[in-house]
Amino acid sequence: MKVLSSKLKNELNIRTQKDFPIKGIEFIDITPLIMQKDVLEEIVNLFVQELAGKNIDYIVAPEARGFLFGGIVANKLQVGCLPVRKKGKLPPDVVELVFDYEKEYGKDYLELPKLINESYQDKNFYIIDDIYATGNTMKAIEKAINDLGGKVLGKGVVMNIVALNNDEVFSLLDIEEEN
Repeated sequence: MKVLSSKLKNELNIRTQKDFPIKGIEFIDITPLIMQKDVLEEIVNLFVQELAGKNIDYIVAPEARGFLFGGIVANKLQVGCLPVRKKGKLPPDVVELVFDYEKEYGKDYLELPKLINESYQDKNFYIIDDIYATGNTMKAIEKAINDLGGKVLGKGVVMNIVALNNDEVFSLLDIEEEN
């Protein structure tokens, strides 16, 4: 296990729930991490350090747990934050592109918001989420942004379940084996 953070090493900070949201899935709950102000602060600071000096215009934060980190990191970097939501959850002013992708437990449909007074063309984006498992959520978002003319400069997560992917992603905690 690779750990960039001493506070994240404490296994008590992460809990799992068997058979959630469906039977056969073991859900990793990062809620205990964000309940502890010093741990949340460390997570945010590690992302900010990783992204400092990169020419990012927007942090992209997928629903729902990406919201927890994306907005705070965007604020610290003084860039915009784009929430990515399930179809029908954003106000009607979304980009034309609605995209679907496979998750470990089914198919989802996501939407990106329209940018205010500009397009995605030639803008730089960085995607932040809580957990990277198969990577399908981030891959779908990256493809959508690329299709709109934007560029994804990178992807970062609190936790990467390496056993489920072999992708390049910045993570604070790599889990090498699936439990």
